[in-house]
Amino acid sequence: MTERKPADVTFESWVDRQIREATDRGEFDDLPGAGKPLPGVQGPVEEQWWLKDYLRREGLPSDVLLPTPLLLRKEVEALPGTVRGLRTEAEVRELVADLNHRIVDWLRFGDGPRVPLAPVNADRTVERWQEETRRPTPAAVPVPPPPPPPVRWWHRWTRR
Repeated sequence: MTERKPADVTFESWVDRQIREATDRGEFDDLPGAGKPLPGVQGPVEEQWWLKDYLRREGLPSDVLLPTPLLLRKEVEALPGTVRGLRTEAEVRELVADLNHRIVDWLRFGDGPRVPLAPVNADRTVERWQEETRRPTPAAVPVPPPPPPPVRWWHRWTRR
């Protein structure tokens, strides 16, 4: 156990003395990574490097750090692509109702930046979804008549 700092010694000199004594005893010898460069020393120092490293290690998207109104706005913008994968109108309406519920909650008790945001019109979303999922019937394309047979050179001789 480490000893307590004496009252008459400054904190800085007491810490320096303990480091010097530990070095003399060899407690810093054979540490893992000794003699190797520190990771990330060559690159530029970023302001939030520790946060970016944490998100990368945990496999989290950077969107989780956004404030609620910006997350909701991104969801509204991505809604057409999200509903494209749904199968029924009820699923589309349920998804839009859930999103609208979260938007209304934020509008009532919102925190974070004020972002222009309004509930999504469920009927318009369903109409767009129906138009995109409706498979167009193949139109009857008129087939052009076959080209006339080529005129051979000996036929040209016989016509004279």
